[in-house]
Amino acid sequence: MLTRIEWDWETGSREIADINQWQSQYNWVEESCVSPNGETIAAIVNLAEGEFNVCVNGEAWETVFDKIWYLRFAPDGRLTAFVSEMGEWTVAVDGQPWEHKFGYAWDMKVSPDGQNIAVAVQQDMTYAMALNDVVWEESFSNMTNPTLSPDGSRTAAVVQVGEFGEGEIHKFQEGAFTMALDGKPWDTTFVNVWKSAISPDGQKVAAEVRLNLYDYTIAVNGAPWPQPYGGVWEPIFHPQTGAVIAPVRSGGKWQLAQDGQIIWDQKFVQLWHQMASPDGSALAAIVAPKFGRWTVAVDGRPWPVTFKDMVTDAVFSPDGKRVAAAAKNDGHWRIVVDGAVWQNTFDRVWPPVFSPTGEMVAAKIERNGKYSVAVNDRVWDQAFDVIWDPIFSPEGDKLMLRTLQDGIYTRKILSVEEILH
Repeated sequence: MLTRIEWDWETGSREIADINQWQSQYNWVEESCVSPNGETIAAIVNLAEGEFNVCVNGEAWETVFDKIWYLRFAPDGRLTAFVSEMGEWTVAVDGQPWEHKFGYAWDMKVSPDGQNIAVAVQQDMTYAMALNDVVWEESFSNMTNPTLSPDGSRTAAVVQVGEFGEGEIHKFQEGAFTMALDGKPWDTTFVNVWKSAISPDGQKVAAEVRLNLYDYTIAVNGAPWPQPYGGVWEPIFHPQTGAVIAPVRSGGKWQLAQDGQIIWDQKFVQLWHQMASPDGSALAAIVAPKFGRWTVAVDGRPWPVTFKDMVTDAVFSPDGKRVAAAAKNDGHWRIVVDGAVWQNTFDRVWPPVFSPTGEMVAAKIERNGKYSVAVNDRVWDQAFDVIWDPIFSPEGDKLMLRTLQDGIYTRKILSVEEILH
């Protein structure tokens, strides 16, 4: 549990703010966001042309900015946003801007504990990363796919280190791109580099790379896996062993590989979004056993049920013994848990959330333009204009529901039994 913010799990409802009052105070009020513990609601507000602020539980930040965007609460409860002052961009945390200012800043990454914030920045048409207001010493002419390490201490991104003109195809094919960790590029260059991951100990970076016009593989700290493939997807690090795991394509089919060796014998039409259970004892991925049919495979074994449109937002339970996902079939959304499909269908669903013990699964859902939650295939009998993702109490017997109805933001703590019965 996070330590910076207080969590109150006493059952009951409490009105936090009336957004209607904000709308009468300001020219307009943008979309609201709420803190993890539900105690705070905030929104970007417009005071006049070129004058923006943030309203937090009815109180404005002290500083007015030219422009504000991407307002979000960090996991530790701090309120973050990109802000512009005098045409320069930076990050503001609880209303306090970083000292460094940039031509532009984007793609904010926040560590799971909320203590570390990284962003991509551009200054004088060169690019770098900034972590907690500390900017890379070296900047680059091109930078994409920023990454933050799991502990939030290191940053990486794809950078261009070789120059070539629009018509210099031979220079492009020689390789002009690589990965930079904390601003220090690999010695090896590639034709292309895409998404990457940083190891839990922060010592390794793995990335999708293109060796030439036809061959792809995974490179770790600049060293490519020995085997080239017809395609690869974004790698991950095993949370315990540090091994690199990635989907690879060979012979027109996809398999799962670890450190360059195939670990799932099963072949799929598609395989991606692989993930390890929290304790590392199981691996799962979204797969297509045949063309146009989607499901989840756990340790290489696909669920018996498949879906026509898509499967997304797969997640392990905290103990790693269960997997849930959202699935869409013929325009209707459902939640699927361990291959068992909920009977209820929805216009839309959000990522499923397991209780701490893994016994229950909750999800935010939409029906007929109104929003509610469902738990273990039971839909709550109340619906709202806006609802945020449900949060289980540490014991798993209560749910925090953060709702907005007719402009009134309310924080609710419900017994799970109230929804199940």
